[in-house]
Amino acid sequence: MRPAIVVRRGLSALTAVLLTATAAACGDPAPAGPVAASSSAPATGPDPAAARSDLAARAALAVDRRFVALYTFDQPGQPSRAVVATVALDGSWRVDIPGGALSGSTDVSIVQNNTGVYQCSLTSVANPVTPSCVRVADAGRRVPQAYDPKVERIFRQWLRVFTDRQSALSVTHGVALPGSQGGDCFSIDSISASMDAPVDIGIYCYAADGLLTAAKVDFGTLTIASQAAAAPSTVDFPGPIVTADPLGLDAPPPPPAPVIPSVLPSA
Repeated sequence: MRPAIVVRRGLSALTAVLLTATAAACGDPAPAGPVAASSSAPATGPDPAAARSDLAARAALAVDRRFVALYTFDQPGQPSRAVVATVALDGSWRVDIPGGALSGSTDVSIVQNNTGVYQCSLTSVANPVTPSCVRVADAGRRVPQAYDPKVERIFRQWLRVFTDRQSALSVTHGVALPGSQGGDCFSIDSISASMDAPVDIGIYCYAADGLLTAAKVDFGTLTIASQAAAAPSTVDFPGPIVTADPLGLDAPPPPPAPVIPSVLPSA
């Protein structure tokens, strides 16, 4: 039995269905069904050119893959969390990330459609806020670092780099990650030490149809926990779009203690 994953209120209705179906499997977030394995790439292999080509082909399938799937997200010293990724038929996408802002006290969604990328706050038992969404970037651009929970990047934003065989990446066929369910795994590193890596380096695993089954990067590990469900026609926003500052990663400092005037009589 795996450790119980943290489940929060405020996620989409389809997310709730996935969570319920997963929990029904003996209370364990194990997969509801197998993910198709690949027959095209070996688990390991010495040929970097072949691995780079295989990754590009798998990422090209991932670009067109439409799905809703539940994942567990693990970080050292933290409880497992339930992350839900949705890629809709119209190409819009949404990733629900519990504890993604304000030092883990606030749940957020990162949502993209053709008008831009948005950070949306989600209500939870511990933080019953009114959900709302703030535009943080143009469509196809990264969330600014000051309020980037990072998890969403693994699902969509690196696929263009993976499909570009001229990108500055070193790729080898990697050993399968636990829970990758037969997906082909690729160990990805940067070939340039003089600049920032073009992606989060680590291990990425994809099924034969392009579905991400697992990923291990420096800020945590994602593992698929349910069979992918059919995609909606478009993603829904958790709340209205407002003009406001996005939520930061760190909680704001506590307000200064009030100054209590002296009640002693003057001389």
